Amino acid sequence: MDCPCGSGRQHEVCCRPIIAGEQPAPTAEALMRARYSAYALAEVDFLLESLHPDHRADHDPEGVRKWATGSEWHGLEILGAELGGADDATGRVEFACEYTYEGERRRHHEHASFERHEGRWYFVSGEPVKSRPFVREAPKVGRNDPCPCGSGKKYKKCCGSAGA
Repeated sequence: MDCPCGSGRQHEVCCRPIIAGEQPAPTAEALMRARYSAYALAEVDFLLESLHPDHRADHDPEGVRKWATGSEWHGLEILGAELGGADDATGRVEFACEYTYEGERRRHHEHASFERHEGRWYFVSGEPVKSRPFVREAPKVGRNDPCPCGSGKKYKKCCGSAGA
């Protein structure tokens, strides 16, 4: 089967060896992909194992299992990475994923922090990325301004009318 992480590779050669503990994640991004696949496949034990040992106290395996199995996972998009390579001690991966939970389709966008501990990559924390406000490039057209379509009419009588 194709890997849930969206790499385009088969799961057996992509995330499964990392999730199964057969090989460590070579990069922070590889661990991020494996963690997403673990959520999609409800591999809850791996989610705990890949969490940095200093951050496991608040881990709720049953809550994670309920969320993972109760969700339909639609895909992962890696938006960027800082450090997190084979020779780095820390890394940060920006990602977005979509899933449906309790009938509602949702998008999660996060900056995830990773740290190498005793030679292995671990997830440390995640910070949701807040939506940026929409910024209009051109000034807002008022009701009594000339219509930007070039008709010569007022906006309210042209493209701004309810019947337009």
